[in-house]
Amino acid sequence: MLRRLLLPLLILLLLPVQATAQKMIALSFDDVPRGRGAFFMPDERSKRIIAELKKANAPQAVFFVNPGAIGQGDGVGGEERIAAYVAAGHVIANHSNSHSRLSTTDTAAYLADIDAAELWLKGRPGYRPWFRFPFLDEGGKDKAKRDALRAGLAARGLRNGYVTAESSDWHLEALTREAAKAGKPIDRKALGDLFVSWHVEAADFADAMMQRVTGRQPVQMLLLHETDLAALHIGDLVRALRKAGWTLVGADAAYADPIGAEMPDTPSANGTLTEALAWAAGVPAPRWYRYNQTDLATAVFRDKVLGEGKAE
Repeated sequence: MLRRLLLPLLILLLLPVQATAQKMIALSFDDVPRGRGAFFMPDERSKRIIAELKKANAPQAVFFVNPGAIGQGDGVGGEERIAAYVAAGHVIANHSNSHSRLSTTDTAAYLADIDAAELWLKGRPGYRPWFRFPFLDEGGKDKAKRDALRAGLAARGLRNGYVTAESSDWHLEALTREAAKAGKPIDRKALGDLFVSWHVEAADFADAMMQRVTGRQPVQMLLLHETDLAALHIGDLVRALRKAGWTLVGADAAYADPIGAEMPDTPSANGTLTEALAWAAGVPAPRWYRYNQTDLATAVFRDKVLGEGKAE
């Protein structure tokens, strides 16, 4: 056990030390197993994600699992797909059993839902004792609920599977599904360009904000989802991140960074750790990457991908 806990820290310490800035980032995928998207059935999508990560020589990613989705609807075959991610060298962690919002869920029921997911996950190959809040909702303005969940996670030996960088790829995927369902022509190249560039920009935004509020460059944790867009473009994204000066590291190394212990007391517990630290430091809004503003992202999507009008 001690060896497993110390190994990620050792990996982090052995990463190249440079006098110049060093941008490091890990990949994470939420909502596994996820329903079908605009282009693939779930089985094909998982195979493509695995293949593209391997082709791009990407390090260990973490897949946050909702066990309650397994075995029904598009979740049929989900257990096998999750096992395939692990067999490819990646790891899995808890994203709750049923993907509920903490802000609108009773505390005891929410903890029971975490326990149900742990019952399925614990002891499986690739398991890590990390919990990521669905919707990155840690209780909103309800401080008592937030504190109860922090205590509940600690009592269960779980740590917060925080995010530092995101570009709301779930929204881009939803827009794509809606367009495909409506039979609208989709500029696939433009769509891929948005997926890749927005994630790179979000990573750079988080890096700049972290330097501003912490004075250093912690290892970033990038939020993605198990989507068709990831299946199509995750390899392109890995290559683009490297071209932009990022070193990709495994999820174990990312969560060995001490930034994870810096959970501030903010007026509302929701969003990325980067935003929370900026809030605590008094940085005025906006403290988030611009295309997390869904109306702006929608306008750009309609302009660039659907050709329906000029984005602002």
